[in-house]
Amino acid sequence: MLLLLACICLWGSLQTAPIQVFVIPHSHMDVGWVYTVQESMHAYAANVYRTVVEELTKGKHRKFIVVEQEFFRLWWDTVADDLQKQQVHHLVDEERLQFIIGGQVMHDEAVTAIDDQILQLTEGHGFLYETFGVRPRFSWHVDPFGASATSPTLFAMAGFNAHLISRIDFDLKANMQNNKEQRAMEKLQFIWRGSPSLSDKQEIFTHVMDQYSYCTPSYLPFSNRSGFYWNGVALFPDPPIDGIYPNMSLPVTVDNIKLYAETMVENIKQRAAWFRTNDVLWPWGCDKQFFNSSVQFGNMDLLLDYINRHNEFGVTVQYATLGEYFSSIHDRNLTWDVQDNQDFLPYSSDTYQAWTGFYTSRNVLKGVARRASSLLNAGESAFTLYLLKYPSGSVSKIWALMQLQDLRWAVSEVQHHDGITGTESPKVRDMYMENLFRGMVGVRKLIGAIVMDQFSSEKYSNINDAINITVYNPLAWNISTFVTVPVNASVVGVYDEFGQPVPAQIQNSTESIYAFDLHILVTLGGLSYRKYCIYFGSANSEKNTIVDGRLIKFPRKQINNRSKNNKGQVKPVMNECYIVWIDQATNLIDAITDRERNHTVRMTQEFLEYHANGNVDVGPISDNYLFASSEHAVPVANAVGLEIVFGKLVTEIRQYFYSNLDAEGYRYAIFSRLYNVPDGYDKMPLCRRIEQQYRVGPLQINRESILRTSTDMETNKRIFTDNNGYQMQMREFKTYSDNSVPRNYYPMVRSAYVEDNSTRLVFLAERAHGVASLDSGQVEIMLHRRLWNNLEWDLNYNLTLNDTSVVHPTVWLMMGSKAEMGSLYQRVGLALERKPLVIYSPLIGSEPSDRFNSTSEDSINLPPNLHLQLLSIPGWKYSSNHTEHIENVQKGKRDTADPDFHRVLLRLQHLYESDEDPVLSKPVSVNLQSLLKGLGKVVLVEERSLTGTWDLSTLKRWKWKSKQRRNKHDLPYGNRTVNFTINIQPKEIKTLFVYFETVSKKT
Repeated sequence: MLLLLACICLWGSLQTAPIQVFVIPHSHMDVGWVYTVQESMHAYAANVYRTVVEELTKGKHRKFIVVEQEFFRLWWDTVADDLQKQQVHHLVDEERLQFIIGGQVMHDEAVTAIDDQILQLTEGHGFLYETFGVRPRFSWHVDPFGASATSPTLFAMAGFNAHLISRIDFDLKANMQNNKEQRAMEKLQFIWRGSPSLSDKQEIFTHVMDQYSYCTPSYLPFSNRSGFYWNGVALFPDPPIDGIYPNMSLPVTVDNIKLYAETMVENIKQRAAWFRTNDVLWPWGCDKQFFNSSVQFGNMDLLLDYINRHNEFGVTVQYATLGEYFSSIHDRNLTWDVQDNQDFLPYSSDTYQAWTGFYTSRNVLKGVARRASSLLNAGESAFTLYLLKYPSGSVSKIWALMQLQDLRWAVSEVQHHDGITGTESPKVRDMYMENLFRGMVGVRKLIGAIVMDQFSSEKYSNINDAINITVYNPLAWNISTFVTVPVNASVVGVYDEFGQPVPAQIQNSTESIYAFDLHILVTLGGLSYRKYCIYFGSANSEKNTIVDGRLIKFPRKQINNRSKNNKGQVKPVMNECYIVWIDQATNLIDAITDRERNHTVRMTQEFLEYHANGNVDVGPISDNYLFASSEHAVPVANAVGLEIVFGKLVTEIRQYFYSNLDAEGYRYAIFSRLYNVPDGYDKMPLCRRIEQQYRVGPLQINRESILRTSTDMETNKRIFTDNNGYQMQMREFKTYSDNSVPRNYYPMVRSAYVEDNSTRLVFLAERAHGVASLDSGQVEIMLHRRLWNNLEWDLNYNLTLNDTSVVHPTVWLMMGSKAEMGSLYQRVGLALERKPLVIYSPLIGSEPSDRFNSTSEDSINLPPNLHLQLLSIPGWKYSSNHTEHIENVQKGKRDTADPDFHRVLLRLQHLYESDEDPVLSKPVSVNLQSLLKGLGKVVLVEERSLTGTWDLSTLKRWKWKSKQRRNKHDLPYGNRTVNFTINIQPKEIKTLFVYFETVSKKT
């Protein structure tokens, strides 16, 4: 009772105390969206930094937060003069200019992979630490469309003290705000334990912005002028010469200052009622604000001073940074509720505005972005291996680093929440694509140069009837897999670098630009190369060791021929793991049998389309962001054509979906491959996946296409989908009075599955899609969208998504026991995302090269539950000794320093949850000296924060009290290395600086 009275008294005192308002000036600047980065820099972004720096130097009380680093870096590197740079250093030192998040962009949280999120954060953090010696401690994720449970873990591992989000489901936010019970009111602020395995080891205090979100209120009750936006609206393409912008808010004058103050105070008190303490965060700014900062600060100075001089308002207001706001909350030493590992996806801003369409929008861009990320990862490790093994090689280190940095920037840039989401205008999409392709060309040139230099000791000869390929495995596991090489001539044999024949199969290609697909079975150690020679010639050549795929065409069948009892009318297609049963009456898949368990699941796959409304006067519309279904998807085909390629190595089922039995062309197709692995090769997990490539498009206007897989599994509409390829979330079907279909769609970044008591059916994707389970045993994946509507907003900004492309996404299916699938799907998903890289060369060595050929001792092979996220030489110029680095920053040595090619960035991830597998979920110990012995002798290891800027032993994050205390058996995060041995707990990500004897750092 005494405790209760004390709590009541404390609550009363908090409510009667003056409201302390933290006015946080900011400008939200999308790295893309409607205008390109270059257009935005010219129109307003450069002026934001120029005028903000100028105005901050005029008043010690003024402050500002900087969020997106791509714009700031461009301004710093290409616009700012020496005086402005000196002023920025001074403002940063005084903490009046504060960097928040610090990544290149404010990344999307729904369709981005965790590796790419870490990359863009690392890019920005490295620049800030190099340049200013600062390390961001707070997030400001105000605009991503929903909040992932990966984010609190990510930001905690990066060293952040608090996390801020805004866009969560409208009805959930309303419940958080409007329930007058203290416990409910707390829930706009809570401690978020995003990872079920890491739990409180990587928890973070989280603030949910109220209904006004990150923009200053845009209304004034006494004027039709637009609220608190005194600098008006940015103009494209050129800023006005006279500095007069459209929609400039009514200036603060003697006549209206009281009205302005009353409007602001009323809004402040409304916000204060929604939070537990009297500390109120009042964001001042919005999209593209503060490009005319003198007008902004001049008006707000008058307003804040007026409010502070009138005690009757009951509030005190001050300019603040986000760090000051969170510091005030932290200093109150309160005890907070805990939010578990559930996320805030999907996001709806209204009943008919489910932001789930962007999970699939611009499918081509999503695919290119993921391929670019995979290529970058391969290039990073290939360059690192090359530099460590052959430090005197002929490939220029500076040139190589430039190629990697270009692609790092491009992959980071597209992670923006209006980038990979597909919610940008066509010209911005083209900007992303151009930057990605240019970066990919550069990294491919780098890898090609590395391979050619490693062949330099060989004698080469031109062979007219052969080509040489080199295959690089970017994973740190031994793999046996097929690579596919498109060719336009008959192949008679494939041989390895020792002249031994290699299993390979050739068959007619499904792509019109190539005659044949050549499937080659390759076996590679972790991070290692193999060389293969492909010989062309006629079938009667004496070198003929190739397997020919035999194509059989079947008559086109109508789908409505399907019967419920097909016994005796199904055709088996099999490998050692599965039998795929084809219904001969319809040419559709009828069932799949898991041969190991002799367990059969009835299954069929069909394409359907949601017909979107394009008229806002009729009803809800779909666009880049929104998915608004008519509740029922319509089948696209009445007939299916079937071809089967039978081969000893690969069996391919080709299904073509036609509008009717006599149609000439098709918009939809499925190409399903089963692999037959010869004796002597590792059959798992290659045998365990069914590779499906889909062909979709071009779509008719206002169509959203899906692949629906229906089974007889009893799943109760429950589906599991991943958060950013990092952890799985269970999704229970939720029934809403309206719009239930879109609001039950979730992002599938890498994986999704359904399961019953005995079986799990897994879908693995190489790009993001929307996914749902709308009926028991059913999974539908949205593959493509083409939309047009007459919404004025969409038309003005060209956001109608009139996407006429043909897309070719790939999904791997796996089916088996829950235990087996649970042990495999993580690694198999990574095998799809990071396939072996094939490098072509017109030259063939006449003899093997000991320098080139990898041995088992050279390869890097991790335990099956550990993943090598990154092996890189970032080339950072900063010292990892913080004191030394700060001294260098103060002396201005950053600009004259050389890139550090001695420092290797190693990042390892434990793939499994603590309770996911009886063996693979156990903690792992790895001796880096032994693991990396093929690269040289390890002499020093430093354990770092996620983005590398903190020595983990010096990182002290704020402690927040929670109602769920730490379990006494929990282990602290960040164990120091002992004898080069590191211990990794379930779901941990370890970031390390590693130094080798040949390039050792002075200690």
